[in-house]
Amino acid sequence: MTGPAGPVDTIYALSSGHPPAAVAVIRTSGPHAFSAAQALAGPLPRPRHAALRALHDPAGGLLDHILLLRFDSPASSTGEDVVEYQCHGGGAVVRSIIDTLAAQPGMRAAEPGEFTRRAFSNGRIDLTEAEGLADLLEAETESQRRAALLRAEGGVRRLVEGWRTRLVTLSARAEAAIDYVDDEEETAADATALAIESRALAGEMAAWLDHPRAELLKDGIRVVAAGPPNAGKSSLINALSQSERAIVTDIAGTTRDVIEIPVAIGGVPFVLVDTAGLRDSGDPIERIGVARAGSEVERSDILLWMGQPADAPQHRQLLLIHSRIDVAGREDPPEAAFSVSAVTGEGLQPLTQALIDRAQTILPGEEQIALNRRQAIDIAAASGALTESGGNDIVILADSLRRAREALDRVTGRAGVEDMLDALFGRFCLGK
Repeated sequence: MTGPAGPVDTIYALSSGHPPAAVAVIRTSGPHAFSAAQALAGPLPRPRHAALRALHDPAGGLLDHILLLRFDSPASSTGEDVVEYQCHGGGAVVRSIIDTLAAQPGMRAAEPGEFTRRAFSNGRIDLTEAEGLADLLEAETESQRRAALLRAEGGVRRLVEGWRTRLVTLSARAEAAIDYVDDEEETAADATALAIESRALAGEMAAWLDHPRAELLKDGIRVVAAGPPNAGKSSLINALSQSERAIVTDIAGTTRDVIEIPVAIGGVPFVLVDTAGLRDSGDPIERIGVARAGSEVERSDILLWMGQPADAPQHRQLLLIHSRIDVAGREDPPEAAFSVSAVTGEGLQPLTQALIDRAQTILPGEEQIALNRRQAIDIAAASGALTESGGNDIVILADSLRRAREALDRVTGRAGVEDMLDALFGRFCLGK
């Protein structure tokens, strides 16, 4: 995303889906939003009240009959003057209104995510809420939607601001103790108390780092089917995904590369992974596939092992699969294994439910705030700064508190995040 032309610009964009549609919403934000609306629609309604208006071009031609809404700065989504045009959703109607807005003084087309970036710059949202909003726009499953909504509504912000408020109080006490450093006995007592409270706060932050991360919801639970050749891995992956993505034959070694299939099962995001059969092979290409299969076993969140139970790798989320029970001689499964047939569908429902149940133990809870990787790194830095303060030296402790505050300020976007803002807001659409 390139930088905007400047804060004096007024931006416009289609905020609803691409035409044709029943209704389209066009947004404008900036110092010229009201004057442009008055030029096209006449007197504006009261703030936050919709009004029916006839929209005209500069020559007096009727563009459309619309609903017009006005939001005054700073009580708007961007913190600037905002006008929304709710018009008919035909392509020609939308183009005519946008072309007319483009001709108004001080107006230009918005860049991707620029409305949200202005909201961030004007203090309407912080960085964690912007990240949650980006994830909410990209959510494809119910669990992704719920988790992103918690972040977009300020769950992480409130958590971090609570820690920061306590850090500020501790820092003020530390600075006051430094000012009275001549009183060694009193200073030592202050330093001891501050060190105890700082370590307790560091422990709270560290505990949050052990919670399930947002990436699991965003990227999906990685379910890997592994085992020897011809164990039915590809057939099972196809059956679970209800697709024919993996090639199925009776020839051993058919699958030579990793095949990933993102799916939503029971509202939970999964990535189903088919792998090459694990065996010694003289084929150099197959050996590469076998090596990749071993790597996938290690990085899997849930492992579907389709070989002999005794040969199963150690794994924290292991499901033993006895496949092809439609084939004569394979009716009796090993103990604790799921019996399935990708051909008849027998056993797939219990296995699917087991995947959902296992996922619930890995994913964040429905009302649990999930940190993303960036947030966790900075919270870990804050916790580390407090932990590394060492003994009860008040000057060292004051510096540790300062570094912890700086780390938390990076979490919420108060400071030190300019290098990642373009990447974040580039994830948004033009009208957001």
